[in-house]
Amino acid sequence: MSGFSHETDSGPEFDGDVERDAPTAAEQGHLGTEFTEERMLPAEAFSLLGNDTRIDILQAMLDENADKAPVGFTELFERVEIADSANFNYHLQKLTGHFIKQTEDGYEFRHPGRKVVSSIFAGTLTDRAQLGFFPVDGSCHTCEGDLHGWYVDETLTIACVDCATVLVRYPFPPGGIDERTPEELLQAFHHYVRHHYCIAADGVCPECTGPVETELGYEPAEADNLDVSVEHTCQRCGYDLQSSVGVNLLDNAEVLLFHSERGIDLSTEPFWHFEWCVSDARTEILSEDPLRLRLDIPCAGDELRVVLDETLSVTETARREHLSY
Repeated sequence: MSGFSHETDSGPEFDGDVERDAPTAAEQGHLGTEFTEERMLPAEAFSLLGNDTRIDILQAMLDENADKAPVGFTELFERVEIADSANFNYHLQKLTGHFIKQTEDGYEFRHPGRKVVSSIFAGTLTDRAQLGFFPVDGSCHTCEGDLHGWYVDETLTIACVDCATVLVRYPFPPGGIDERTPEELLQAFHHYVRHHYCIAADGVCPECTGPVETELGYEPAEADNLDVSVEHTCQRCGYDLQSSVGVNLLDNAEVLLFHSERGIDLSTEPFWHFEWCVSDARTEILSEDPLRLRLDIPCAGDELRVVLDETLSVTETARREHLSY
């Protein structure tokens, strides 16, 4: 079977505002959200942001380069369309603490505040865009038919025109399609998805940077899914990614070198051009308990054989040259 996708579960629930003493020496062996000085309920965070003036304040901080240096009260007040300085200060203080940090030199972003601004500009929270069918370079690995793409519900899909096989379907921020040609959009999409899967394979959540657990699955009875699949699950926010094995190897040194020696740059060549990235057709089970598998990666008449264990770690590689397919 071909294709892969992404799903998102709800994030963790918090207990509300909490204040704690500094962690003890024993507790410092494991750092986690339990040692955060303040915790905010998701509903409270959205409530704080549900005001035009507060969003304007965050925008003003961005315009004043608050990423680089603190911004004074006067500079912010002059940028926000509000007549009453007391009213302005009220909204500014509502943001201060969780979204904004106040220093002796002025106000600067805390990470959640910068994240909100980034999401707004990306269109993640505000835009709802659609893009009809457009041609995509490459061919279907199942029937060699032409490919086309479309963008609906913040998700970009690339599939075969003839047999409808989906090569990739993945969420993509609406801002990513602004002022880009289809070719530029596809290149940006390639980098975005490739980065997500590679960082997840390294154990880091691409959404919240929390720890990710990776599990290889083998379920040949599931006809609608990949027989052999990879599932990455963030233990902090529940971010969940599923895919074939190959796409997780796009930054593997041996795989990169093998292609580079044959004139292919995997950092720029769209990953859906390679069957081993979007299908398990070239994946073979070596043992089920423990699960070990081999991925055969062809390129320019040669082949790289990669053996992986149940944690997706590469245990051995071998090259076979001058093959005919």
